[in-house]
Amino acid sequence: MRALLLGSALVLASASGIAAVLAQGLLPQDFFTAPIDPAAPTAIEADELVFDSVSNVITARGDVVLRVSGYVLTGRELVYRRSEGAMQLIGDVTVTDPSGNTSYSDTLDLTGGLKRAVLDSMTLTAYDGSRITADSAEFDQVLNSILTHAQYAPCGECIGPQGQRIGWSISAARIVQNAEDNSIILEQPSIALLGIPVAWLPYLWLPDMSNEALDSIPKPSLGYSEEIGVKAEFPFTVYSSRNTSIILSPTLMSRQGFLMGAEWIQRFDRGSFRIKASGLYQRDKAAFTFADAQRDWRGAVQADGQFRPVEDWTMGAAYSIFTDSAYFADYLLDPRRSAVNEVYATHLTSDTYLDARIQQFNLLGDNTQQTRDQQGIALPNVQVSRSFTLPDGAGRVVVEGKLLAMSRAAHSTTTVNGIPYDYGYAGNRVHGMAQASWQNQWIAGGAVVTPFLGLRLDGANYDDGSGLASAPAAQALLSATPIAALDVRYPLAAHGGGVTHLIEPIAQIVYRGAPNTAPGITNEDSQSLVFDDTNVFIYNRFTGIDRQETGLRLNVGGRYLASLDDGSYIELVGGQSFQLAGTNASAVPNRQQVGVGSGLENAASYAVVGAYGAIADTLKGGAKLQVDTSNLAVARAGLGLSYSRDGWSGALNYGFAAATPATGSIRDMHEIGAELSAPVAEYWSVSGNAYWDINAGSYLQVGGGLTYNDGYLVLSGAVTRTGPTHSSPNDLRATATFRLLAPAGFDVGYSGAVPISSWLE
Repeated sequence: MRALLLGSALVLASASGIAAVLAQGLLPQDFFTAPIDPAAPTAIEADELVFDSVSNVITARGDVVLRVSGYVLTGRELVYRRSEGAMQLIGDVTVTDPSGNTSYSDTLDLTGGLKRAVLDSMTLTAYDGSRITADSAEFDQVLNSILTHAQYAPCGECIGPQGQRIGWSISAARIVQNAEDNSIILEQPSIALLGIPVAWLPYLWLPDMSNEALDSIPKPSLGYSEEIGVKAEFPFTVYSSRNTSIILSPTLMSRQGFLMGAEWIQRFDRGSFRIKASGLYQRDKAAFTFADAQRDWRGAVQADGQFRPVEDWTMGAAYSIFTDSAYFADYLLDPRRSAVNEVYATHLTSDTYLDARIQQFNLLGDNTQQTRDQQGIALPNVQVSRSFTLPDGAGRVVVEGKLLAMSRAAHSTTTVNGIPYDYGYAGNRVHGMAQASWQNQWIAGGAVVTPFLGLRLDGANYDDGSGLASAPAAQALLSATPIAALDVRYPLAAHGGGVTHLIEPIAQIVYRGAPNTAPGITNEDSQSLVFDDTNVFIYNRFTGIDRQETGLRLNVGGRYLASLDDGSYIELVGGQSFQLAGTNASAVPNRQQVGVGSGLENAASYAVVGAYGAIADTLKGGAKLQVDTSNLAVARAGLGLSYSRDGWSGALNYGFAAATPATGSIRDMHEIGAELSAPVAEYWSVSGNAYWDINAGSYLQVGGGLTYNDGYLVLSGAVTRTGPTHSSPNDLRATATFRLLAPAGFDVGYSGAVPISSWLE
């Protein structure tokens, strides 16, 4: 006979029946006699909760533990058949009464007061440590979890090891979670930090309880700058639903008065958009030195949206208008995507990429309308790439292209220490590029040989609307560039003493038969070139399509990697590039000064080395070195070290760049800085940073802050002051913010089986 009879006595036996059993003298007098109070709190623990909408069954699986009225019930599964109203504990069931008596059975039917106790006055403890309490729980016909007078706390009891309150919690009169998409509706929610209520809302909708969703909850913040004084922002949601949220952000500033912001967020099944407007009447416009900022009214309207009309396609737009470009920085506001007004469409699969955009570029900061007119409009900016794997190991073919058309109202030129720069010309320009390439990989005698063949076609047109003497003449240009390259590597590996060594000599020879180093006529997208270990083995080092390398080049160098069994490693990468024949594109004079001072303009380039390493995931570092081999002078150097362990963290950064008068840089750039964070109490740490301009003999930046982080709640405040040679000189700013964190390991999404914590997540 199963011991189910003993377990069933807990929920089925009448008082007289129990008395009859006790009269026989076979059992202790307190054996399973303690009454069950359906109103008593019930704790439920399990590894996961599975909703089956087809069979209308809810199952708690994996080490199920129920605690109610002093009784402890355990089993492998708790099954609730909603259509039948039946609840059953299955698999290695044990029942322990308040006196310590234990019953064992294969299954146990929960009925009457015990079943009601499971659904009423319950506490759910999830696998991630979070806890949900509610006066009652129901599951309606559309599989919503409805919790009344509920509280969610990601930190469980939210008590630290020293007995102090930690973390945060949300209490609500009613919480409804949709099991299909994990979205959550909270009626009259209040947020408590460290057990202290700090905010209340009439209504709140969240897509889930992930960190991303928690960051979207409006939270107050503090800030300070000399121009606006102390800033206190108190955003709150006035309306929120699955489809719509409206947020108001009243802000008080001790020097500038009252700033108001309003945000509308609209969500759809396949996307969303948001519009935010903000503005103020300045009490002290003379606080700002920038002429455009010295006005009575300042403000902005920001809008952006993104949609997925079909699978693998994303479409979107962003647009911002503002009274002046310095508004966001002056008032410590998030500019979001205000730097670019655009409309775009993107297609992405495993072998295809397409991105098409129309873009207007906005300079933010102390920039006049004339300066912003120099940025131009991209009509359009299109990139496409498609790859094909050939059968029978015959290699891979890649077809790619780019189209960039620019229209600019005013030319953008400047002079730096007597060196002229032309960043963009007024008028209209269009440049299209298409390239097809093939490469394969062969292994012969331990060597890895990778041949590459390609053909690039360019077409460009420029109408010379700038009127500048330095601008190219109006013209059209067509060109074809054959490309051939061979990459040969000979990796050698050895293991001993807990260390794996890899030595890999590398040699490349690259031929680009381009008739023109500037196939785009004007240069819009290739205005930066830094030669280091990351691009020493690249066939074309220009960042865009408007410039390209030409002639025959040889790249030689190698890589060394020492990998320890504990995860520590040291890696060295270095090499040098040589122009063997043809025109050296980096040595061609140009008004953007691209390539000048890079080290590639010489027939034998600078030698470059990169070093990286980590010790036990505690000490990490990286260094870069660029050496002029003609005189063994250091042209560039950089060093970064970081340490993190037991709450302590720090970083040391060093940078050096020798003066290059040919680019207008007449002084060495020589800087060093340090950052340190140290624990001062449980969950509390202080931090500081200082950067020094060695060449100028003055500080660049100093700052410090205080942070509280218990893994669920982050509170932080920081103050920063910049020096006279900083890009934003002599600026004093202070900020204070907090973040709510979800339990570690939370995984957004729903696939039929979800953790118990996802009743609210």
